Amino acid sequence: MSLPDSFIARTKLILKDEFTAFEAALSTPAPTSIRINNKIDYLPTNDTISHCPNGCYLDERPLFTADPLFHGGAYYVQEASSMFLYQAVKQCFPNANRVLDLCAAPGGKSTLLAQTLPESCLLVSNEILHSRAQILAENILKWGNPNVVVTNNEASHFSMLEHYFDAIVVDAPCSGEGMFRKDPNAINEWSVDNVMNCVNRQRDILSDSWDALKPGGIMVYSTCTFNREENEENVHWICTELGAEIMQLAIEDTNIVITDGGYRFYPHRMKGEGFFMAVIRKNESAIKEQNFKLVLDKNTKKINANELPFKLMDFTHFSYYNINNRIIAFDSAILNELLFLRSKFKCLVAGIEMFELKGRDYIPTAQLALSKLLDVTSCTLFEVDYNTAIRFLKREAIELNDADKGYILLTYKGLTLGWVKNIGNRCNNLYPQHWRIRMNL
Repeated sequence: MSLPDSFIARTKLILKDEFTAFEAALSTPAPTSIRINNKIDYLPTNDTISHCPNGCYLDERPLFTADPLFHGGAYYVQEASSMFLYQAVKQCFPNANRVLDLCAAPGGKSTLLAQTLPESCLLVSNEILHSRAQILAENILKWGNPNVVVTNNEASHFSMLEHYFDAIVVDAPCSGEGMFRKDPNAINEWSVDNVMNCVNRQRDILSDSWDALKPGGIMVYSTCTFNREENEENVHWICTELGAEIMQLAIEDTNIVITDGGYRFYPHRMKGEGFFMAVIRKNESAIKEQNFKLVLDKNTKKINANELPFKLMDFTHFSYYNINNRIIAFDSAILNELLFLRSKFKCLVAGIEMFELKGRDYIPTAQLALSKLLDVTSCTLFEVDYNTAIRFLKREAIELNDADKGYILLTYKGLTLGWVKNIGNRCNNLYPQHWRIRMNL
């Protein structure tokens, strides 16, 4: 691997005698790690990740596209170092009620947050780029947690939610030095000028979102880069210019480097990629409380859950609305907030979209199939083998000769995959067109 001379010189100032080992590590294969969803109750290996109990390493990188469990949301393929976010949540905001993941695509940190925070916590996962927001929404829906809203907005739009969030996670766009081993293009795009451009962009994002954080609230700031300008210097800038203090975590792993601004992960010290994370607490001041009024338009009609063919667990805890012939369930405890977000932000996901209504036909959605709150006892389930699961995920026609007619929820190894409508001689495949496997398997 040929590294830029300027990068070598700058990084040697940081690592000193460790640079040779660091450079050698960049020439070794990148490890593969996954984080298990609580849809399943086992880890596939004993090679666990010390700072995240749901994470583990795999001996080799399989073809994830060919695994139906991957498409069913049984696990997320996530870089091990970034799973350190688990420690920030558990130690600094385990009981948060409102959390924003500001730069959330493709969804690794959001799915970790959704799994680690209380089920009642409202998580807003945002991505500014529409194409990446679509990928984020897909991963959130497959993970299956309720109370996750996916938005496609700029950071500045969240200023209208002044003092609303207990915690904000900012995994900032960066110069990507920590990805050199996995992404050779990152090396070609690197320059000192680009580093400084990233610093300015990061500070704009942090400033634009700062008012949305409650006084006394927690901001987790992270990058996948090594230089001090984007890391420690930005953390000190937050504390000085915006008003905050650095928080210390209890860390047992001596291979995690503790600096004057946060925590560093290096590939020669850890089985993972380059990563930096800091936990910052906003200074205390008077809190402005947000009051949300019920926002309903003329295309919204409240409906009775008893009308629906399939149910959610604890279905009485939800309010059900027909919005433009989409039947959506909202957590009643935060109904006004969810409807406000739908009205003021570009929401790709908000509430559990259960059905598309066509005439008198309730067509169940992929989100309902993959939701952890679906009451599967209200559905007709059909367990399929591997080949049938792959055909379904490729959105090909399948036959279920032994199944009842009507809407059938397919499962693979007990994990729900999605719906078909069995009409006798064949099934209409209801898997989303844009999610289908395109690879020849």
